Amino acid sequence: MPYKSDRRRDGQQWILDYMAKTAGMVQNFEDEKFELPRGVKNYKMISKLKGEEAAHIEAVAAAAEDAGYPETALEIYVKASEAYRHGQHAIFEDDHPQKLKLYDGLSRCYGRVMELADYPIERIEVPFEGEQIQILLHLLPDGRTAPCVLYLPGMDQTKEFYPYVLQNDMHRRGMHACAMDGPGQGMSNIRKIRVTADNYERAASAVIDYLCSRPEIDSGKIGVFGISMGSFWSPRTAAYDSRVSACAAGSANFADKNFIFDVASPRFKQIFMYMAGLTDEDAFDEMAMRMTIKGYGGQIGCPVLMVAGEFDPLTPVEDAFSFFEELECPKEFWVLENEFHRVWGMKGLGGVDLNPLAIDWLRDALNGKFQPDHNQIAYVRQNTGSGPFRAPFPEDHPRRW
Repeated sequence: MPYKSDRRRDGQQWILDYMAKTAGMVQNFEDEKFELPRGVKNYKMISKLKGEEAAHIEAVAAAAEDAGYPETALEIYVKASEAYRHGQHAIFEDDHPQKLKLYDGLSRCYGRVMELADYPIERIEVPFEGEQIQILLHLLPDGRTAPCVLYLPGMDQTKEFYPYVLQNDMHRRGMHACAMDGPGQGMSNIRKIRVTADNYERAASAVIDYLCSRPEIDSGKIGVFGISMGSFWSPRTAAYDSRVSACAAGSANFADKNFIFDVASPRFKQIFMYMAGLTDEDAFDEMAMRMTIKGYGGQIGCPVLMVAGEFDPLTPVEDAFSFFEELECPKEFWVLENEFHRVWGMKGLGGVDLNPLAIDWLRDALNGKFQPDHNQIAYVRQNTGSGPFRAPFPEDHPRRW
């Protein structure tokens, strides 16, 4: 049955269509990175044109594989799965034939990635409250017992997005990796496993149950890493499950959810209402009010890294500081000067993504580097300085704008 809603913000659809056409983006407009196929003139065209793009990329990958070039095929299948992921995500309607077709393409191409990767990747079903949620477990090639980092994707992502198969940040640092489709994400979305105000952390805990059952995983050294909406879910998970030994959260979503759902691009609310299975906007707004990390800081016992753009429209910097001050555990906060929500290719980080630096920090935390009183704030300057290293926070910074 078609997914229908009478969201008040749907009246801004013409603005979203205009931004899709002129900026090539549907959110995070500060980045000025044209991401959509050039033929997109309104939002509805995204899934069609991304689907065509994905099918072409997949055809090239299959031809490379047939020609006997598996290494090249692997690289191209990764790109195809990403194109399919973007295309299916633009549709927020249950059982939509185009969405199902594109999601099948995502699963099919990532299946080839799993076959061609130079280390074992397992697709696993984890029991969760009478349902099954899917995870991808990226094991070190030698299968030794080692720490593991659980990645909690953002609302726009799926478990196939990260870790990057061609450059696995966790493996390069001697750790296993896992990514999950939590409630509302990826396969859970297709299965109509809805996200609520508080079930994501329970789903992550169910995944931790499974990880602890695996002999390859050091159950005393499990970290969580969340990006965007995952930056909200990761501290909630650390507060809920004491088996989390380290927590990193970036691309900040630490503030009240009115910023993402009522102030930023209307697309956020459209998609997340679908992920929650709600068509009544008042009911959704009531749920969103309960999606908070306020009051949870004191429940976290493991080391925590927070990373926020200084001008992130989804999290005012003063709200990020407010939660940081709540934390009573070893803690660190990196403020990215003049940056916004995304954390890819950061000037202040030498042009790389946040991810490898966050995984460095998690490895240190899992190995017990930080003392109980560790409390550090770094100001990562955009064009000078040493990244988060030796980067004192300015005494005259107002901590708000």
